[in-house]
Amino acid sequence: MLVTDDYLLRGRDPVTVAEAAVRGGVTSVQLRLKQVSPRELLRLALLLRERLPVPVIVNDRADVAATARTGVHLGSDDLPVGLARSILPAAAVVGASVGTVDEVANGTAASYWGVGPWRITGTKKDAGSAIGQEGVRRIVALAGNIPCVVIGGVRPVDVPRVRAAGAVGVAVSSGLLGEDPIEEAARRYVDAWEAG
Repeated sequence: MLVTDDYLLRGRDPVTVAEAAVRGGVTSVQLRLKQVSPRELLRLALLLRERLPVPVIVNDRADVAATARTGVHLGSDDLPVGLARSILPAAAVVGASVGTVDEVANGTAASYWGVGPWRITGTKKDAGSAIGQEGVRRIVALAGNIPCVVIGGVRPVDVPRVRAAGAVGVAVSSGLLGEDPIEEAARRYVDAWEAG
Protein backbone atom coordinates (compact mmCIF):
# COMPACT_ATOMS: atom_id res chain seq x y z
CA MET A 1 0.00 0.00 0.00
CA LEU A 2 1.31 3.41 -0.95
CA VAL A 3 0.52 6.00 1.71
CA THR A 4 0.85 9.53 0.34
CA ASP A 5 2.41 12.29 2.42
CA ASP A 6 2.35 16.06 1.85
CA TYR A 7 6.02 16.61 2.65
CA LEU A 8 7.38 13.58 0.80
CA LEU A 9 5.43 14.40 -2.35
CA ARG A 10 7.50 17.60 -2.62
CA GLY A 11 4.98 19.26 -4.93
CA ARG A 12 4.55 16.24 -7.20
CA ASP A 13 1.08 15.31 -8.41
CA PRO A 14 -0.28 12.55 -6.11
CA VAL A 15 -2.21 10.94 -8.96
CA THR A 16 0.87 10.63 -11.20
CA VAL A 17 2.92 9.30 -8.29
CA ALA A 18 0.23 6.76 -7.41
CA GLU A 19 0.01 5.58 -11.02
CA ALA A 20 3.77 4.96 -11.06
CA ALA A 21 3.60 3.06 -7.77
CA VAL A 22 0.79 0.87 -9.11
CA ARG A 23 2.81 0.12 -12.24
CA GLY A 24 5.53 -1.08 -9.88
CA GLY A 25 3.16 -3.46 -8.10
CA VAL A 26 1.42 -1.45 -5.36
CA THR A 27 -1.99 -3.03 -4.75
CA SER A 28 -3.75 -0.17 -2.92
CA VAL A 29 -3.30 3.56 -2.33
CA GLN A 30 -4.08 5.45 0.86
CA LEU A 31 -4.61 9.15 0.23
CA ARG A 32 -3.14 10.77 3.33
CA LEU A 33 -2.72 14.52 2.86
CA LYS A 34 -2.96 16.67 5.98
CA GLN A 35 -2.31 20.04 4.30
CA VAL A 36 -5.11 20.08 1.71
CA SER A 37 -8.71 21.19 2.05
CA PRO A 38 -11.52 18.61 2.21
CA ARG A 39 -12.60 19.80 -1.24
CA GLU A 40 -9.14 19.13 -2.72
CA LEU A 41 -8.97 15.79 -0.94
CA LEU A 42 -12.29 14.85 -2.53
CA ARG A 43 -11.08 15.94 -5.98
CA LEU A 44 -7.96 13.80 -5.65
CA ALA A 45 -9.88 10.81 -4.28
CA LEU A 46 -12.26 10.92 -7.24
CA LEU A 47 -9.36 11.15 -9.70
CA LEU A 48 -7.53 8.26 -8.07
CA ARG A 49 -10.64 6.11 -8.03
CA GLU A 50 -11.18 6.84 -11.73
CA ARG A 51 -7.59 6.26 -12.83
CA LEU A 52 -6.31 3.43 -10.63
CA PRO A 53 -7.17 -0.27 -10.97
CA VAL A 54 -6.58 -0.80 -7.23
CA PRO A 55 -8.53 0.20 -4.10
CA VAL A 56 -8.26 3.83 -2.99
CA ILE A 57 -8.50 4.56 0.72
CA VAL A 58 -8.88 8.07 2.15
CA ASN A 59 -7.09 8.68 5.44
CA ASP A 60 -9.11 10.00 8.40
CA ARG A 61 -12.03 11.47 6.46
CA ALA A 62 -15.05 9.13 6.35
CA ASP A 63 -17.14 11.99 4.90
CA VAL A 64 -14.79 12.37 1.93
CA ALA A 65 -14.61 8.59 1.48
CA ALA A 66 -18.42 8.31 1.50
CA THR A 67 -18.76 11.04 -1.12
CA ALA A 68 -15.93 9.68 -3.32
CA ARG A 69 -17.08 6.07 -2.82
CA THR A 70 -13.64 4.96 -1.67
CA GLY A 71 -12.42 3.17 1.40
CA VAL A 72 -11.31 4.97 4.56
CA HIS A 73 -8.55 4.42 7.08
CA LEU A 74 -9.22 5.58 10.64
CA GLY A 75 -6.83 6.18 13.49
CA SER A 76 -7.63 5.98 17.18
CA ASP A 77 -8.55 9.70 17.31
CA ASP A 78 -10.81 9.57 14.25
CA LEU A 79 -14.46 8.64 13.87
CA PRO A 80 -15.00 5.16 15.41
CA VAL A 81 -15.00 2.36 12.84
CA GLY A 82 -18.57 1.28 13.65
CA LEU A 83 -19.89 4.80 13.15
CA ALA A 84 -17.97 5.22 9.88
CA ARG A 85 -19.55 2.00 8.62
CA SER A 86 -22.98 3.57 9.15
CA ILE A 87 -22.27 6.27 6.54
CA LEU A 88 -20.36 4.14 4.05
CA PRO A 89 -21.64 1.51 1.61
CA ALA A 90 -21.75 -1.96 3.15
CA ALA A 91 -18.90 -3.21 0.96
CA ALA A 92 -16.60 -0.25 1.70
CA VAL A 93 -13.09 -1.00 2.88
CA VAL A 94 -12.60 0.44 6.38
CA GLY A 95 -9.15 0.21 7.88
CA ALA A 96 -8.26 0.83 11.51
CA SER A 97 -4.91 1.67 13.09
CA VAL A 98 -4.10 -0.94 15.73
CA GLY A 99 -0.72 -0.74 17.40
CA THR A 100 -1.70 -1.56 20.98
CA VAL A 101 -4.11 -3.85 22.79
CA ASP A 102 -6.18 -0.78 23.74
CA GLU A 103 -6.91 -0.10 20.04
CA VAL A 104 -8.19 -3.61 19.29
CA ALA A 105 -11.82 -2.95 20.31
CA ASN A 106 -12.24 -0.12 17.77
CA GLY A 107 -10.82 -2.36 15.04
CA THR A 108 -13.19 -5.31 15.41
CA ALA A 109 -15.52 -3.98 12.68
CA ALA A 110 -12.67 -3.03 10.32
CA SER A 111 -11.84 -4.65 6.99
CA TYR A 112 -8.13 -4.60 7.80
CA TRP A 113 -5.80 -3.32 10.51
CA GLY A 114 -2.86 -1.00 9.93
CA VAL A 115 -0.40 -2.39 12.48
CA GLY A 116 2.65 -0.56 13.72
CA PRO A 117 4.81 1.27 13.75
CA TRP A 118 7.34 -1.36 12.73
CA ARG A 119 10.06 1.12 13.69
CA ILE A 120 10.08 4.80 14.64
CA THR A 121 9.18 6.85 11.60
CA GLY A 122 9.57 10.52 10.76
CA THR A 123 6.50 10.45 8.53
CA LYS A 124 4.00 10.19 11.39
CA LYS A 125 5.26 11.76 14.60
CA ASP A 126 2.35 10.52 16.74
CA ALA A 127 2.61 6.87 15.65
CA GLY A 128 3.81 5.66 19.04
CA SER A 129 6.66 3.36 19.99
CA ALA A 130 8.08 0.85 17.54
CA ILE A 131 6.58 -2.62 17.99
CA GLY A 132 8.83 -4.63 15.65
CA GLN A 133 8.28 -8.23 14.65
CA GLU A 134 7.16 -9.49 18.06
CA GLY A 135 4.65 -6.66 18.47
CA VAL A 136 3.24 -7.35 15.02
CA ARG A 137 2.98 -11.06 15.84
CA ARG A 138 1.00 -10.24 19.03
CA ILE A 139 -1.42 -7.90 17.21
CA VAL A 140 -1.90 -10.37 14.34
CA ALA A 141 -2.83 -13.04 16.90
CA LEU A 142 -5.52 -10.71 18.31
CA ALA A 143 -6.84 -9.88 14.83
CA GLY A 144 -8.35 -13.30 14.18
CA ASN A 145 -9.49 -13.24 10.54
CA ILE A 146 -8.88 -9.50 10.05
CA PRO A 147 -5.94 -8.99 7.67
CA CYS A 148 -3.05 -6.92 9.05
CA VAL A 149 -0.91 -4.51 7.03
CA VAL A 150 2.28 -3.33 8.71
CA ILE A 151 3.22 0.34 8.59
CA GLY A 152 5.94 2.54 10.02
CA GLY A 153 9.43 2.65 8.59
CA VAL A 154 9.19 -0.67 6.74
CA ARG A 155 12.02 -1.19 4.25
CA PRO A 156 12.32 -4.00 1.66
CA VAL A 157 14.84 -5.78 3.90
CA ASP A 158 12.15 -5.96 6.62
CA VAL A 159 9.50 -7.53 4.42
CA PRO A 160 10.38 -11.21 5.05
CA ARG A 161 10.13 -10.66 8.84
CA VAL A 162 6.86 -8.75 8.41
CA ARG A 163 5.46 -11.63 6.41
CA ALA A 164 6.77 -14.18 8.92
CA ALA A 165 4.90 -12.29 11.66
CA GLY A 166 1.62 -13.05 9.86
CA ALA A 167 0.91 -9.76 8.08
CA VAL A 168 -0.70 -9.74 4.63
CA GLY A 169 1.18 -6.67 3.39
CA VAL A 170 3.01 -3.44 4.10
CA ALA A 171 2.02 0.22 3.92
CA VAL A 172 4.81 2.55 2.85
CA SER A 173 5.39 6.30 2.51
CA SER A 174 9.06 7.28 2.56
CA GLY A 175 10.23 3.93 1.19
CA LEU A 176 8.38 4.79 -2.01
CA LEU A 177 7.99 8.57 -2.08
CA GLY A 178 11.60 9.11 -1.00
CA GLU A 179 12.94 6.97 -3.84
CA ASP A 180 13.29 7.65 -7.55
CA PRO A 181 11.93 6.16 -9.67
CA ILE A 182 8.96 5.17 -7.53
CA GLU A 183 8.02 2.34 -9.87
CA GLU A 184 11.35 0.59 -9.21
CA ALA A 185 11.08 1.20 -5.46
CA ALA A 186 7.65 -0.47 -5.50
CA ARG A 187 9.10 -3.44 -7.37
CA ARG A 188 11.73 -3.90 -4.64
CA TYR A 189 8.94 -4.30 -2.06
CA VAL A 190 7.02 -6.69 -4.30
CA ASP A 191 10.16 -8.76 -4.97
CA ALA A 192 10.95 -8.87 -1.26
CA TRP A 193 7.39 -9.99 -0.48
CA GLU A 194 7.46 -12.72 -3.11
CA ALA A 195 10.91 -13.90 -1.96
CA GLY A 196 9.77 -13.93 1.70
